[in-house]
Order: sequence, then structure tokens, then C-alpha cells
Amino acid sequence: MSKTILVTGCSTGIGRYCASALKQDGWRVFATARKPEDISALQQQGLEAVFLDYADEASIHTAFEQVMQLTGGRLDALFNNGAYGQPGAVEDLTTKALREQFEANFFGWHTLTQLCVPVMRKQEHGRIVHCSSILGIIAYRWRGAYNATKFALEGLASTQRMELKGTGIHVSLIEPGPIESRFSDNAVVKFLTNVDIEGSVHREVYKNNLAKLNDGGGVNRFRLGPDAVYRKLKHALESPSPRAHYPVTVPTHAMFIARRLLPTRWLDKVLMRSD
Repeated sequence: MSKTILVTGCSTGIGRYCASALKQDGWRVFATARKPEDISALQQQGLEAVFLDYADEASIHTAFEQVMQLTGGRLDALFNNGAYGQPGAVEDLTTKALREQFEANFFGWHTLTQLCVPVMRKQEHGRIVHCSSILGIIAYRWRGAYNATKFALEGLASTQRMELKGTGIHVSLIEPGPIESRFSDNAVVKFLTNVDIEGSVHREVYKNNLAKLNDGGGVNRFRLGPDAVYRKLKHALESPSPRAHYPVTVPTHAMFIARRLLPTRWLDKVLMRSD
């Protein structure tokens, strides 16, 4: 019998690639997306696709119930992945924009995870993998909302990993750096929607950064394909001893080390040169 996994955020990028790769590796994959055309495209790939919007709690419960009906109440793994970035200086972020970021990047993840845990407890096994970010390890300027959600995710998931020790349920965090995806395209939309660029004291910085975002985030020689994330996911799902943290890309490995070794003021200088 194939192992079952629920993978979120599968319209593009990391989620889409990992869902397809898992299916090729023999998993029964339930892939989620928000748009009907993306769900249809996933189904055409032979994936079992369902609607799920992290910002819509009812849709999370409905999607989970659908998966449970199709598997007979069994789920071997969850890969929380869907998220978006909300650029903008902290002083320019409305509470509404920040709340929306947390709903999609944090609270929705918790709701889905909370539904999965009792099923995995009953089975006495399960894997929960969260796709965090380099920005869950260190903070970059102009990304305060996204930084905050990923820092929160790191803390919550690390706590749950310890609380579930001995249950057969393993919790892991994957921390990618720059990965080829449409993440920057989606960030531009949120930036233009929620930030008053012309009314901000940071407008010149914003205009420069907007040009980089429109260019896919600018040139980055460290950017890898989503297959780099999948290699870490595969280990987290299949290893007898999965790791707590899986950094991906050179910048993420470097920041793990820098955070431990550098005084805060030095680390700030490094980060302010690189953002």
C-alpha cells in the first residue's frame, strides 16, 4: 500500500515539483491549490487535487475531511508549504496586511497540522514537514511580515517536535534560501496592493527593490531549483532519523553559522549589505 501525503501550495514552484516527484517515487499524493485552473492542472498530472486556502479555515477542514474519506482515515505525512511574501518596511505595514500574512503563512498551517496530529497519533507514526525559510533564521529589511511568520513557525514547530517525541510522529523544518519559483511575482502584487509607496519615507528604496522583484528577485548565483528542496523533503519523510532542520542553498547554511558566531551588530551589517 502506498504511503499517503498531503502537500499544500502546489500551484507552482516547490509544492508543484515536490508533489509530482513524490508521486513518481510511489507516494499517494493529495495536492492542494486555491485556483480551479491549478487544481485542474494538478489532476491532469495524475495527482489527487483538492481546494485549500490557508486563509479560509472552513476550506482547511473541508480539504482534510476529503482526504480522510479517500484514504479511509489514514495519513502518513503532511508537507506544509503554501505561503506568500508581503514586502514593505514594518512602519508601512498595516495591521490588516500583517494579519493576512499570518493567516496564510502561520495560522492556517497550525489549523491543518492540528487536524493531522490525532490521526498520526492513532497510527503511532507520521511525518510533519514545514517549509520555512532562511528568513526564519535571520531577518532581512523590508520583509518584516514574512520574517515574523517564519520566525513564529520555527518556534511553534520546534516546540511541537519536542512535545511529540516518543509518539512516532516526527516534525522537521526545511529552510530554503533562494529557489526558482513565482514567489517574487506574487510578492509584487501584495506590495502594490498593501503599501503606499509614494507616501512612504522609503519610496526610493521601494522603487529600487520593486525593479528587482519585477526581475524575479534579481540575479542570484546561489538560486537553486525546487529539486534541491525535494532532496531534503525526501530525507525528512523517509529517514529513520529525520533531522529537525534542513537548510537548503549556500546562503542558508552560511546564515546558520553566522548567527551562531557573529555579534548582532556585525550580523546586521552583513545582512544590510546583502538585502
